This record gives sequence, structure tokens and C-alpha cells, in this order.
Amino acid sequence: MAAYSKRHYGKRTYRLTSPKVIIEHYTDGTSFSSAWNTFAANSPHNGELPGTCAHFIIDRDGTIYQLVRLRIRCRHAVGMNYTAIGIEHVGTSDHMVLSDVAQMRSSLRLTLWLMQKFGINIGNVIGHRESLYSPYRHELYPSWQCLVHADWPHWAMRKYRRRLRDLADRRGVAVGKGPVWDNVYHC
Repeated sequence: MAAYSKRHYGKRTYRLTSPKVIIEHYTDGTSFSSAWNTFAANSPHNGELPGTCAHFIIDRDGTIYQLVRLRIRCRHAVGMNYTAIGIEHVGTSDHMVLSDVAQMRSSLRLTLWLMQKFGINIGNVIGHRESLYSPYRHELYPSWQCLVHADWPHWAMRKYRRRLRDLADRRGVAVGKGPVWDNVYHC
């Protein structure tokens, strides 16, 4: 990860210090084990190592698995790994995840806890698809600057953030302003 960080962000380190963003993903599979096996294989992605990973996977029954310590960078979103925590949800679509009560409950609680722990406002809780427009996106490879996946687009994240804000309000937790979009690469 240190070598990847040097190539893509300009600084050789594997450490994740003061994360500013939480990125929501879905696995495009139906089981924890398939996601785990993908990450454990550490296969090159886009021709590079390390392979993909996430800090957390949330299973369909709401079980939260932490795969990587929060002090370590994980390769889950182009241009964002230097500052983002990645949460994967077992599922094959945004709708599938959003409609799963147990998984959503765990996801919202985990995300709110991470927001409080690191001082991340709700505007920096984003979907993988939204990472293209984050002001924190930074990618040195010109050919990678517009790479992004389709999971968790604006419409799905608007629902997610609304639910997250509702949970925060019930718990008396201030979450700050919504997203401010930027697209410095003009993708």
C-alpha cells in the first residue's frame, strides 16, 4: 500500500491518518465469504497491487466484520484511499442494501460511530459513485482520474444520508452540512 500511495498520491505511506471521508460500497455478491475471498486473494486490480479491500464488510444479517485496522489505508476507491474509510455491504444493488433492515441498521450505526470518532461530517459520507465529485479526490495518474464504479450514486446516497441524519437527530449528534460537489478533473 505504501508503494501504491506513492504512485497515486505522491507520498509513500500505508498509514491512514485523520480520515476525512467515509465511502459506502456494495460487494456485488450475496455472501460475506465471496467478498472476503476477493479481498483475501489480493489479486491485482487495474494491473496493480495491492488488490482491493475495505475496512469493513456488513453482512445481510447486520453482522459487521472489520477487515483492516482504521490506521491502515485500504484500496477501495480510486483517488480517495489516502483519506477514506471503506465500508462494503453484502449485496448486488443499492436497492437491495437500502431495503435490508438489519444491514441498514448496522450500517447507519457504524457510519455514525466513525463520523463521531474522526469528526467527519455528513457531507463527506459518500457513495462510491459520488467519489468522483468529492473535493478530497486526488489522483496523480491522468488515466485514472475519471475512473469510478457505479455503486451508491446520488439518488441512493440521498436516501442513506437522510436515514443517517434521522439517526443522528434521535441520538442528539450534530452531523454538519450535506455534500459540496467538485469535479476538478472535469470527467
